[in-house]
Amino acid sequence: MKEEFLYYVWQYKLFSNFKLYTVQNELIDIKKVGTLNKNEGPDFLNAQLIIDGQLWSGNVEMHVKASDWYLHKHETDANYDAVILHVVWENDAIIYTQNNAPLATLVLKDYVANSVLKNYNNLLYTNKYWIPCEGQLQTLDSFLVKNWLERLYFERLEQKAIGIEALLIDLKFDYEAVLFQLIAKNFGLKINGEAFLDLAKSVHFSIIRKVAHDKKSLTALFFGMAGFLTKDIENEYYQSLVVEFNYLKHKFQLTPKTSNIFQFFRMRPSNFPTIRIAQLAALFSEHQNLFSKLMNIDKKEDFYKLFSFNLDDFWKVHYTFETSSKKSAKKLTKSFIDLILINTVVPFQFVYLKNRGEVNEETFLSLIQQVSSEKNNIISKFSDLGITAKNAMESQALLQLKNNYCTEKQCLNCAIGNNLLRS
Repeated sequence: MKEEFLYYVWQYKLFSNFKLYTVQNELIDIKKVGTLNKNEGPDFLNAQLIIDGQLWSGNVEMHVKASDWYLHKHETDANYDAVILHVVWENDAIIYTQNNAPLATLVLKDYVANSVLKNYNNLLYTNKYWIPCEGQLQTLDSFLVKNWLERLYFERLEQKAIGIEALLIDLKFDYEAVLFQLIAKNFGLKINGEAFLDLAKSVHFSIIRKVAHDKKSLTALFFGMAGFLTKDIENEYYQSLVVEFNYLKHKFQLTPKTSNIFQFFRMRPSNFPTIRIAQLAALFSEHQNLFSKLMNIDKKEDFYKLFSFNLDDFWKVHYTFETSSKKSAKKLTKSFIDLILINTVVPFQFVYLKNRGEVNEETFLSLIQQVSSEKNNIISKFSDLGITAKNAMESQALLQLKNNYCTEKQCLNCAIGNNLLRS
């Protein structure tokens, strides 16, 4: 038994239909359960209760055992002087107020239906499933699941927004600069994401603005700062980038990184950092006002067009500077663009619109719902259990559900868990 269960039962009034009495045999009539307090102090604030015919306004404190009041030293804490009711599961001690009168106490286990307690134990303690409610998902109402997934998606967006807002503050709300850093990180995927982010941070965006009109200069800038232009490689394209970067390095007083931070091992050639850097340079050279374009697009197909660009001819027959390969266009795949949409563009749009007070949830959801669902072990497992993600909004929501609720056994805070506990 955990205190969170007591909070849950009290907040949603999951009592049996009997009248409630304190251990002092005083009738309790709940007018307001109060507000759950997530900070220090009593568990529920500003409750209103009629106890033995008298209206009380104050706070409610909860413990598994009544003696926990003394264990937590509440008797010496002024924050608990306004407690009007002590709700416990086991009444193993008498608690006294500051004027030495017994504190009104409700023993909750006397009023909770066996079905609620059984469902609670089944969910949180007596199963070893991948998720606690694995064996009951098929019984859920589809409308309940749909609405909960929408809420989970916006919860996930709000979490991502925290990181974006922090970057905006660091970069003095230069939206273009922040967008560049986030997209650069996406181009590195999981393995090279941090290395690409470091690369993006190593160049002040004002420099990128100055050279972006020249694709060769921007390409040289990125490869040079990434540390790829320090070798003695005999090909004309490579040497031209070296010459260009040496000029830029002197002009802007730049300090390159080392190429050792970028990983090639066990990667598909199409994901080699050399290819991704070339694509990143091509994207920002092709669209020097990328931020404004991305903030005004609401159709997936328009994103695909925007992220369609051509690399230099050299990269059509190379994956690295040193080794030639079979000719291929090396364009961004739709699945790769989808990842950028899911992880960067849509969250960035959310922050931008939120800061302008223009977020319309229904309109906003229409964009992410156009994007295909992600494919990973979590999404596949949910599909096996009967919940199939039809689009990226639902796959993102399922990731939020699994990582923040199921794994943490936060069933009491989950709409699905709530439904099953009351069934």
